[in-house]
Amino acid sequence: MSPARPFDDERVPRRRQPRRVGDLLPEAARALGLEEQLRWARAVAAWDRLVEAHAPAAAGGSRPVRLERDGVLVVEASAPIVGQELLLRADGLLAAYAAMADGIRAESLRVVVGRGIIR
Repeated sequence: MSPARPFDDERVPRRRQPRRVGDLLPEAARALGLEEQLRWARAVAAWDRLVEAHAPAAAGGSRPVRLERDGVLVVEASAPIVGQELLLRADGLLAAYAAMADGIRAESLRVVVGRGIIR
């Protein structure tokens, strides 16, 4: 009699197809009640890619802080010149952002530098 191999045993479950972690995140976030936080994190990541593509002079110098109820996207800039560049390109940035940022739509842009506000 030959010894039984573990893989011949019907009780051993078969492996499922591997799934990408990114594909599992929305389901896990929903189960944990973290959908909005995941959506915002994706929107922040989209902003970085967007600025690199549409306002390269401001790349790496800003980050979204919040989306206000009235549709104003508040962005923190590292320097006044970065804020100025973002405001000059605001219309194009907001249009591209709406397409990239998981449905987050902003009507206008407010740039904050340190404690001051540009515009």
